[in-house]
Amino acid sequence: MKRILFFLFAVLFVSACTKNDESAVYFTDQITPEGFAKVYEKISNELEGKVGVKVHFGEEGNTYYVKPDLYKNIVLDCNGTFIETNVLYKSPRQQTESHIALAKSHGFTYAPIDILDATGEIQIENVEGCQHYNKFYFGKNLDNYNSFLIISHFKGHGSSGFGGAIKNISMGFATPKGKLAMHRNNFPVCERSRCTDCDSCVLECPANAITSNPFSIDVEKCTGCGKCIDVCPNDALRYPKDKQDVQTVFCERLVEYAKAILNRHEKMVYINVLVDISTSCDCSRNPGKPFVPNIGILASTDIVAIEKASHDLVAKIHGCKDPFLEAVKTSGLRQIEYAFEVGMGNKNYRLINLDTDETTIVRTE
Repeated sequence: MKRILFFLFAVLFVSACTKNDESAVYFTDQITPEGFAKVYEKISNELEGKVGVKVHFGEEGNTYYVKPDLYKNIVLDCNGTFIETNVLYKSPRQQTESHIALAKSHGFTYAPIDILDATGEIQIENVEGCQHYNKFYFGKNLDNYNSFLIISHFKGHGSSGFGGAIKNISMGFATPKGKLAMHRNNFPVCERSRCTDCDSCVLECPANAITSNPFSIDVEKCTGCGKCIDVCPNDALRYPKDKQDVQTVFCERLVEYAKAILNRHEKMVYINVLVDISTSCDCSRNPGKPFVPNIGILASTDIVAIEKASHDLVAKIHGCKDPFLEAVKTSGLRQIEYAFEVGMGNKNYRLINLDTDETTIVRTE
């Protein structure tokens, strides 16, 4: 009896000590409008005033972007406006008019659409804790909003390992000038012994920067997007491994752009959708087949916690510590670590399963 009481006391003591030490992350495996409503209910009280809903409209030809009908009810509930910025590379999403037309063709028709950089850009300077930048460039219309609902498709990415909420607000809110700054000097190299001159990279390159026979990349045109790496069937393309790892720097650049946004606009809540988890992003016309089954939807007010929980769930299903390193050949863990280091959120979290009412505490330190 004494042993039982001691055990119960120990459990209660640990719970009391850690109760406020983890961020809440809500989960459902229902990838349906009802599932979205479940997780949204837990975070929606943080939204106020004019709400910007950051999504990805999907590249022309891409079918893996999260379909807007799934979250129609929650966007209408918060009276949200879809927000995006124009892209750096040649695409319908490069110009505002064709960007909006593509979005509507993909089903984004039930709420207004605001391309944030259509009227210009704003510059943010001297963000504390950032080592790569002292100036950041974002769409001018960003400051028209009081709070933000960030809906992110959590999937692989050739340059950053994975793309989730951090990439959605960093690359997604930046103007082409800011996007170019993040991709700067991020030029792939080719291992000629693996290359078969299949031209997959030439056909996929949105900047027309690659030629073959012999292979070359025009660094004046290259935007460093990494799409050529994603589509190469022979793993012949990679980022160079110099004294300072280019891929690590790219992850840190993403985080710093996200931190600049969060310093300016604190009212943000996040929904990550773990569906169609392919090796490439929604900017790709040919993102490859999903490498794990669909998992579910997560929501949180903590960007680090939701990214960590999303990565942990993919790792659990895939059966390894770093699934994106295995599947994409690029690790995204530096995003999470660096975001924690610069004070953007908490790596410790409580995963609250809304389907079973079970809570799992995950602590990393």
